[in-house]
Amino acid sequence: MRALVISGGGSKGAFAGGVAQYLLETNGKKYDILIGSSTGSLLIPHLALGKVQKIYEIYSNVNMRRIFNVSPFIVKHKNTDKEIVTINHFSVIRQFFKKRRTFGESENLLIYIKENFSIEEFNELKESECDVIITVTNLSKNEVEYKAIDEFEYEDFCEWIWISCNYIPFMSLVTKNGFDYGDGGFSSLVPIREAINRGATEIDVIILETEVQVKPKSISRNPFSLMIDLFQILLSQVEKQNIAIGKLAAKSKNVKLNLYYTPTQLTDNALIFDKEKMKIWWQQGYDYAKNKSEIMSDNL
Repeated sequence: MRALVISGGGSKGAFAGGVAQYLLETNGKKYDILIGSSTGSLLIPHLALGKVQKIYEIYSNVNMRRIFNVSPFIVKHKNTDKEIVTINHFSVIRQFFKKRRTFGESENLLIYIKENFSIEEFNELKESECDVIITVTNLSKNEVEYKAIDEFEYEDFCEWIWISCNYIPFMSLVTKNGFDYGDGGFSSLVPIREAINRGATEIDVIILETEVQVKPKSISRNPFSLMIDLFQILLSQVEKQNIAIGKLAAKSKNVKLNLYYTPTQLTDNALIFDKEKMKIWWQQGYDYAKNKSEIMSDNL
């Protein structure tokens, strides 16, 4: 059984889309299992349906308003290519007055998901032989949960996709079935082991970080951006742990792993959705997968 695993990574999901496009359309791969965490959960339903162009259009047209109904950020551009992210004091203070538990809210993302993933597509996918799994974090129980499409109806499954992407405290904290849920990446950023547990014998893993840190990280000077930096550092440790555990599990069960990292650091803040940059990252992902495939073929 062949599986595709896509890690979390916010706007960097566009790079994963480019890699997946090469694997599916050019390399002709077919997957029995698709597992996504955070932004990966947005990609996998459309990839499982073979609708690569549709998910490209979704990623290349998204912007901050499509994600946030209450944005905690103000993005300023220094010169033309440098982004400076600062706190939206008005929005954050309003959240405090409303006694909300997060700085921002992302209900627009749920609307965007439903607009672009129809009930007809859901039923088509549910009736297919693909095992499509969404990764979420149950904060109340402090554990990871995996939500398979065949266990839910349309409304619930769309909500799990949305929940998997909610990078709290900057996005919505969702209470569902009596538990508080957030981003799947908090507990399982790269769910390789889950694919192995479900019977995968070969896994393509798209990891939305560089394999090694190529330069020292520049730590932000304002408290709000510093919080984002700290979260990213913590998640990078989760990622490394997930990959290490996945490699050990793969070795013990003789599972073939094909790892696709980003060759360069794409952005310092993956919560900023710039559609022009995301178009570029998509093409970079496609080119990277193509070059990697050619190198692997030459080595055979």
